[in-house]
Amino acid sequence: MPHAGVSGHKLYYELHGNHEGPPLLLIMGAGGSCRGWQSLQVPAFSEQHPVLIYDHRGVSESDDPGGPFTTADLADDAAGLLDALEIERAHVLGAFMGGMVAQELALRHPGRVARLILAGTFARPDAKRRVLLEHWRDLAHSGASVEVLMRERMLWTLDDATFEQTDLVDAMRSFLLRDGAPLSLDMFARQYDACLQHDCADRLHEIRQSTLIVCGRHDRLTPPTFHRELADEIPEARLVTIGYGGHLVMVESAEHWNRTVLQFLAES
Repeated sequence: MPHAGVSGHKLYYELHGNHEGPPLLLIMGAGGSCRGWQSLQVPAFSEQHPVLIYDHRGVSESDDPGGPFTTADLADDAAGLLDALEIERAHVLGAFMGGMVAQELALRHPGRVARLILAGTFARPDAKRRVLLEHWRDLAHSGASVEVLMRERMLWTLDDATFEQTDLVDAMRSFLLRDGAPLSLDMFARQYDACLQHDCADRLHEIRQSTLIVCGRHDRLTPPTFHRELADEIPEARLVTIGYGGHLVMVESAEHWNRTVLQFLAES
């Protein structure tokens, strides 16, 4: 399995496709591993771009250096991965916590980011999101089972209509439980703490990359208003709202979501 040394710890990564040009770096959200990109996004994106996926510190095969961390620390991890792989610049796509990391990467290492895509994320948690993230963190600290955590998250991440598609929901549950959780309950909690501390709201105007912001119309975890705020504050940003889908719109409307991203990248 390929690993890259980053600031004294190793990150698991995969590089797909052999095209020329900057790769597309996909940054996963909280509670997931890079295998979450493999079935729907990697095949579509790697037809046109090299695609780099990786696991955050403490996830799956990536080392856990221990202790608390911030989204800025995770952004430095991503920049370190690009350094280790001798990649000068990459298009960067981040979802939820990955979108927070992508914001910090664009702010802290602007020369490393070609185009920026933010999905299902926020610049700063509001009061309701803080209560929810604290609840999930406390569930993890209490030793709740992975299935309980998964059910809690699905209530906030899937569109109501998707729950009627029991075959899809069952397939997602089986995928998430197949190999067990990719991270410990303690790491779940530390990721949620990083999301709680994330705050780029007053610095968004410093992001200079062309930016695409994509959201599902029925996203309850990070509602469209959060995405509008991002689009209003980032100077070179545009907002695309996909009519069907919640927070996991990249799964629920995968073809539309993938096509939107590829069209944006084709403009560069």
